[in-house]
Amino acid sequence: MPDDSFLNSPRSRFRAALILAIVADAVQIVVFPLFVEGALSPLGDILDLIVAVALFRLLGWHWEFLPSSMAKLLPGVDLVPFWTLAVANIYRKWKQVEAAGDIIDVAPVERKLPNH
Repeated sequence: MPDDSFLNSPRSRFRAALILAIVADAVQIVVFPLFVEGALSPLGDILDLIVAVALFRLLGWHWEFLPSSMAKLLPGVDLVPFWTLAVANIYRKWKQVEAAGDIIDVAPVERKLPNH
């Protein structure tokens, strides 16, 4: 991957994370209730796991992701866009820290592969 990738800047990672969160929440609110009955939705759980991993890779670990993950397990709470709220809150905090002149790490997580 070249160094000038669009996900190199924190703003681009936040933009990608917000789009992902909005799409995931919209799918869970609009599409899944049409196909899955009841509170136990395996498709919803799989989507939440994928979104959690993708947001972690884009923004790193933030405490806002924990309540979002847990709330999605409760019946009826899927109608609240927790992923979008979590990313928006992380972005708000990042902007406050950036305005103060401090640095907050939102670098993507890189995996180290063993040398074989």
